[in-house]
Amino acid sequence: MVPILGLAVVAAMLLVPALIGLIIDWWWFTEIGYQIVFTRELTTRLLLFLAAGGFTAGVLYLNLRTAQRGIVPDPFVLQLGPGAPRLDLTRAVRRITLPVALGLGLLAGLAATPAWDSVLRALHRTSFGIVDPVFSRDIGFYVFTLPALAAGLGFLFALVMVSLLLLLPLYRLRGDIVLGPRRLRLEPAAGLHLSFLLAALFLLTALRLWLVDIPGLLYSTTGPLVGASYTDLHARLPALRISAVVAVLAAVGVLVGGFRRQLALYALPAIAGYLGVAFLGRNLYPLVMQKFVVAPTELTREAPYLRHHIAATRQAWGLDSVEVRELGGEADLTLANIRANAPTIENVRLWDREPLLQTFGQLQEIRTYYDFVSVDDDRYWIDGKYRQVLLAPRELNPASLPTRTFINEHLTFTHGMGLTLSPVNQVTPEGLPVLFVKDLPPVSTVSLRLTRPQIYYGELTDPYVFVGTKQREFDHPSGDANVYAAYSGTGGVAVGNILRRSLLAFHFGSSKILFSGDITNESRVLYNRNIAWRASKALSFLRFDRDPYLVIAGDGTPKWFVDGYTATDRYPYAQRLQSGTSYMRNSVKLVIDAYHGSLTAYVSAPADPLIRTWSSIFPGVFRPLDSMPDDLRAHIRYPDDIYRVQTSLYTTYHMEAVEDFYHREDQWQIPTIAKSDESVPFMRHIIMRLPEESKAEFIYMVPFTPRGKDNLAAWMVARNDGDVYGKLRVYRLSRQSLVFGPRQIENRINQNTEIARQVSLWDQRGSQVIRGDLLVIPIEESVLYVQPLYLRAEGGRIPELKRVVVAYQNRVVMEETLDGALAALFGGSAGQRTPPPPSVAAGAKAVDSELRSLAAEARRRYQAALQAQREVDWARYGEEFKRLGELLEQIGNQGEDQESE
Repeated sequence: MVPILGLAVVAAMLLVPALIGLIIDWWWFTEIGYQIVFTRELTTRLLLFLAAGGFTAGVLYLNLRTAQRGIVPDPFVLQLGPGAPRLDLTRAVRRITLPVALGLGLLAGLAATPAWDSVLRALHRTSFGIVDPVFSRDIGFYVFTLPALAAGLGFLFALVMVSLLLLLPLYRLRGDIVLGPRRLRLEPAAGLHLSFLLAALFLLTALRLWLVDIPGLLYSTTGPLVGASYTDLHARLPALRISAVVAVLAAVGVLVGGFRRQLALYALPAIAGYLGVAFLGRNLYPLVMQKFVVAPTELTREAPYLRHHIAATRQAWGLDSVEVRELGGEADLTLANIRANAPTIENVRLWDREPLLQTFGQLQEIRTYYDFVSVDDDRYWIDGKYRQVLLAPRELNPASLPTRTFINEHLTFTHGMGLTLSPVNQVTPEGLPVLFVKDLPPVSTVSLRLTRPQIYYGELTDPYVFVGTKQREFDHPSGDANVYAAYSGTGGVAVGNILRRSLLAFHFGSSKILFSGDITNESRVLYNRNIAWRASKALSFLRFDRDPYLVIAGDGTPKWFVDGYTATDRYPYAQRLQSGTSYMRNSVKLVIDAYHGSLTAYVSAPADPLIRTWSSIFPGVFRPLDSMPDDLRAHIRYPDDIYRVQTSLYTTYHMEAVEDFYHREDQWQIPTIAKSDESVPFMRHIIMRLPEESKAEFIYMVPFTPRGKDNLAAWMVARNDGDVYGKLRVYRLSRQSLVFGPRQIENRINQNTEIARQVSLWDQRGSQVIRGDLLVIPIEESVLYVQPLYLRAEGGRIPELKRVVVAYQNRVVMEETLDGALAALFGGSAGQRTPPPPSVAAGAKAVDSELRSLAAEARRRYQAALQAQREVDWARYGEEFKRLGELLEQIGNQGEDQESE
């Protein structure tokens, strides 16, 4: 009685938390409207548990009871030694038969439940419309059917093996198996029983070889590729077929031995014969063929299979749809080219994410409990112009609260507040970023508006919070006072009655939830608020990009974008990642409201068979991308994770000719830049007008250099705007012309004496020079390089933009502004302006205008010097006064020239 009671207590301790967790999850899935995801997964898991567990328990119980049949004197007797007493285990064995079968059935059921997604995918499989080049099966068979088939056969094989492992000691105890000095003797009934199980093992092995292992050759890595190679198809394939036939013959042989009461006589040769064929045919023969037949003429033998591998990899990773454009060579850029590409120049990103994040943190966090987690690139139409901006949400960090109590963490401080938004290319006179959206409550200085700035769901919002309580919710600080506001959104789960409150208290591990007088029945609890966790919990069968980003919708509300991927490791012949993934598509754009917490999943790759299968499994969850509001669709972008993979693979798989691919004659690489303890690839979002296109667009750009060399070979863009979203295009440079690559330009910048002198001067004064990202800016058929330089005073935390370096061909210049650097390179101003008419009056007017410009610049330098003096930044103070003196000298010279005229 006591053991049973103890087992009941242990079961309750395990089951009760799991059951409460299911209830809490059901409430949450109901809140977001994804009940079908919860119920279908749970139902499938339960059915698998019952089917696998019940079948396992039934088979094992039947086998164990069969082994105990008949009347045998002392059927289960154990004697540990020649003089030891005999132990009668008959009643004990009969008693534990059912518990053992049920226990192993329980374990089998639990082990089967993770296969719920494989089962559903197989039942709702979708055709790829592409067949493999060897067996002419649709790719859908390998992605959907084969994994389920392999899992089913593996389960049956394991069940038969466990049955054998249980029966052999049982029959030994019973005395039906006798190990003699020269031979093994089996009681006829036991031999027949064991022969059935051995025959089942051989038949299952034959099925696995024929149905799983033969198609699995398309994942082989024997040759210089992923997929079936020459050796696989000419040695392993015949050997697998022969092995399957031998396994069937072995099954027949052991059955004959069982019926003839000579199992040992038949079984041992059958096992030995199968193992011999398997070793010779599937191991030794392929090894010999690979070494002596294939290796000496590898390219000739493997050429057809390399062709399959290249084609499959390009299809699986979406590289077959890359547009390729040839650039005739580097044409000389002129000032007219720069002005014709004004939208590109006006959106050159002078602010890097890391320095800008530090600056935002110092200028705009306002309070210690606010944090900026990340800075994201985006684009908006602002005051009639298409502008690239950098945006950072201001989130609440509970770990930084001055007093971490239950009320503060879960009732009062419930949300972040607003965001900071800055153009990528504008700088204040002090070298700080211009802020379009700033402060608390958020204030906009442009046409962009933020109407509901509260952020209840974000990247830092891990803890659960209660809203609608008797405690006031802190909204934002206002001077020395605090402003409070009540949550009026639709998110959260109702607390309700005492039973629901008790379940919530148990789940979250806090008795304060149960006894707090501030929490009422009408209160709601918001949980699973971290957007990455929220997305993965709602759609656990998808993978998600590591870089979610916040956008401002047309109505001024903040919304999160999280890119979702469908992926598989079962695409035949395709190159795999280290994780095994061989196929991936950005099939879902998930939008999460930062205030309400609602989730809306849009299908961005409707032709993807995987997302079509999941849409069939969970009807109503996914919406077509066309139904996304235009104000949100204007902010979708090509996701980072898949683009990194595609560009990395394209360095090799742009070579479609087998000979070139095998010899790696034209392999590329992505140039990298060293940052702290890692190398970061040159990958940048920019607004630019592509060659042969009529207007500027938001693109994601990556340069390529030849492997082992530093000159530029090509560059790829992922397009983000309008109807061209998702299209990849590569611009290949002529091999006859030399275009400097990023590393070569970096070396030229480092070797420039003027730049080195200025950097050394700053370093001597104790300031820290921060080199910004080197930007690769394609203009027409040429490439311009831009690198911002930031200065951080000794002991300071705010990087300031001090210089802009621009490089073109062999020339490198450094000026205080991008316009100044471009003017130094190409002459004149890079800005768009109308030439003045050739008259004396107009000339005088132009001189006056230039004097006013110089005077304004002098005033700006004077104010900057005063600011540096207040901040006790004497290095910057001296620099500003030096520049002021130069400006005053220019003003004097201009005045003398005007008087002489």
